[in-house]
Amino acid sequence: MAMNMIQFQSGLSLPEFLELYGTEAKCRRALYRWRWPAGFRCPACGGRHRSSFRRGGQTLYQCRACQHQTTLISGTLLASTKLPLTTWLLAIYLLTSTKTNLAALELKRHLGVCYRTAWRLKHKIMQAMAEQEKSRQLSGFVQIDDAYLGGERNGGKPGRGSENKQPFLIAVSTDAALQHPTFAVIEPVRAFDNASLADWVQRRLAPEAEAFTDGLGCFRRIEVAGHAHTVLQTGGGRAATEVDGARWVNVLLSNLKRALDGVYHAIRQSKYAGRYLAEAAYRFNRRFKLRRMAGQLAADLMGCKPCPERLLRAASNSVH
Repeated sequence: MAMNMIQFQSGLSLPEFLELYGTEAKCRRALYRWRWPAGFRCPACGGRHRSSFRRGGQTLYQCRACQHQTTLISGTLLASTKLPLTTWLLAIYLLTSTKTNLAALELKRHLGVCYRTAWRLKHKIMQAMAEQEKSRQLSGFVQIDDAYLGGERNGGKPGRGSENKQPFLIAVSTDAALQHPTFAVIEPVRAFDNASLADWVQRRLAPEAEAFTDGLGCFRRIEVAGHAHTVLQTGGGRAATEVDGARWVNVLLSNLKRALDGVYHAIRQSKYAGRYLAEAAYRFNRRFKLRRMAGQLAADLMGCKPCPERLLRAASNSVH
């Protein structure tokens, strides 16, 4: 069997990571570059010139044009954190270097923090992933499937009507020969109905995209939106992963469910499914860049607005 070059690519080893980000000073220099890659920019007026001084144990930067004061992490997802920057960077490294996902409980043990802190770290990092993936559109040949996250509760509604199930759509774009996947979108939807599908198609499919789906009725909205649409026949005992035009979306869906079931034993689908699904999409879409993924994710966190714990816990899967 031929070696899978994606799985066997060299990532960033732990010794290399510690050499790059093993101290607070190294983390601070890296975060400065990620936040202001072209040099300091005042968040208030965009000024490029600043002075710096120490106060209360932290470094403040003052814009020489408007006198606005800021810190390295203010206005970002790391704002107001009490944790060392080395802990943040290590959490990012652990969440991007493992082949499978990492639950907050295991993150707690690796970092030596309490569970609540680990949960907050995990969800802030996933929030950054979700914000990076929310505007992605798929082009070319796109394989699409419907699925559910979660299972039936004892005494609850059975089947698709279960209140513990979160519907979501998974889509994978491929090359013209349908042989190699490129990018993926994995997103919760309100329901598998015409309104939800019309909204999803408008946001997620590029104008020239051609879709391949099964016979679910609401997928007709793809044609109404002007996209070429091929309905696949997946019955007759043939494995879904072998059907032309559906192989990659089913491979990714199978891997996703296996990873979620094996790592996360208690996901609140009604609130947090969007983040967990975005985490899977983020990792898949950057699978060729393992060495750079931790640094890229840290830069993404520096570009996101603050999200305190009350907002993290008030999340929903509503799609706007």
